[in-house]
Amino acid sequence: MAGILAWFWNERFWLPHNVTWADLKNTEEATFPQAEDLYLAFPLAFCIFMVRLIFERFIAKPCAIALNIQANGPQIAQPNAILEKVFTAITKHPDEKRLEGLSKQLDWDVRSIQHWFRQRRNQEKPSTLTRFCESMWRFSFYLYVFTYGVRFLKKTPWLWNTKHCWYNYPYQPLTTDLHYYYILELSFYWSLMFSQFTDIKRKDFGIMFLHHLVSISLITFSYVNNMARVGTLVLCLHDSADALLEAAKMANYAKFQKMCDLLFVMFAMVFITTRLGIYPLWVLNTTLFESWEIIGPYPSWWVFNLLLLLIQGLNCFWSYLIIKIACKAVSRGKAGKWNPLHVSKDDRSDIESSSDEEDSEPPGKNPHTATTTNGTSGTNGYLLTGPCSMDD
Repeated sequence: MAGILAWFWNERFWLPHNVTWADLKNTEEATFPQAEDLYLAFPLAFCIFMVRLIFERFIAKPCAIALNIQANGPQIAQPNAILEKVFTAITKHPDEKRLEGLSKQLDWDVRSIQHWFRQRRNQEKPSTLTRFCESMWRFSFYLYVFTYGVRFLKKTPWLWNTKHCWYNYPYQPLTTDLHYYYILELSFYWSLMFSQFTDIKRKDFGIMFLHHLVSISLITFSYVNNMARVGTLVLCLHDSADALLEAAKMANYAKFQKMCDLLFVMFAMVFITTRLGIYPLWVLNTTLFESWEIIGPYPSWWVFNLLLLLIQGLNCFWSYLIIKIACKAVSRGKAGKWNPLHVSKDDRSDIESSSDEEDSEPPGKNPHTATTTNGTSGTNGYLLTGPCSMDD
């Protein structure tokens, strides 16, 4: 184990030439980032998760009720053992061949079986109130951490001149504000990493898992080798648009259409400007070129910049989806009211609302009443439509 640790913490990988870990030990005159500081993020992540539960229960939920957001979820599908077995063990989206086979087996028409599967899929979706509470929590945290980041950074020299991120590197002392900012962000991302398995499931689960993993790696990496100054720029810049997105989703759930439209436009403008403009021209410029001139490259420098470029790849992907959503919203808006959060079921589900009804039927069409082989009535009943959808 000692050999493995010695290999992992090899100074020639982590630190510039002629710098050792002993040079970065805390002294009475200065405090430097220490790897063991990061252990604090795990209990704090648990505390953040508990604060979230309390916030959603006693603050977000009363706000949602005051806005007349109902807790009612979709109607439960008609109990049917055969269809339930197919749904849970085989497929949630049966093809035409399987639908025809089930139709003969149950003596139901195909449309009634389609409706049952549609209703059963909707049954697993959370209520609008649950979605509102989650968005309000994220909005509150993003707003707080972004405000804190701006207040902290405006007092630092590296916000105004990014070369200060590299002057006297790596002998840059760790301040209390910077330490708090870093640990808070890392704790939040760890809480997201674990809570995403219990949160509302979205179609971009894999992409978001990768995003959280890269974010945690970047925060950890930059803290250990004392690149925290430029790390604060990355964190604050990427927090700038998140609060607007969650605010737009809350307006959508509350059916404040004009506010939703305005907030989405603001979010799109801030997101694209910061992540396709400021981030590469300001942050990547200093990490790739200014740092090369001042301190020169070394192994962990390459890894750090590779992670930053991976983040930029994700930024380009999401910017493409935002532009795609906006274009579809504008084209559909020519025919009437548009909602940018309900444009496409295939677009990033954290941009659109997860209540987007991929399974809703055209209005005015009801499934035929049928009788099952065991004598129970068929799926004559409920048609789910998402809140504030474009078809409402």
